[in-house]
Amino acid sequence: MPTKDEIIAALKQVFDPEIGVNVVDLGLIRGLDLDEPLHRVHIDLTLTSPGCPMGPQMIREIRAELAHLPGIDQVDVDVVWSPPWNPSMMSDAAKDELGYDEELGLSYT
Repeated sequence: MPTKDEIIAALKQVFDPEIGVNVVDLGLIRGLDLDEPLHRVHIDLTLTSPGCPMGPQMIREIRAELAHLPGIDQVDVDVVWSPPWNPSMMSDAAKDELGYDEELGLSYT
């Protein structure tokens, strides 16, 4: 069974197609549980908005990416909404890439 770090590295290969940043750095992965005896991974995923049309695609990509890891037989992904996503949940790298400033919000330069 892969470690949590290996799973997170795999999840960094899944990008929000509208924003162009991976789901980990966007702060969309809200939970990660491993059930080693059952070779199962459970992911809690949030989306940037309740109406995000890319949610189903990202779920399919998460399942496909983790299916490549040896020792995983099942990947469950639940969409969660609490607490709601906001830009401050992004990693510093994502904030820099998108030009986000905690005080000013997103820049348009």
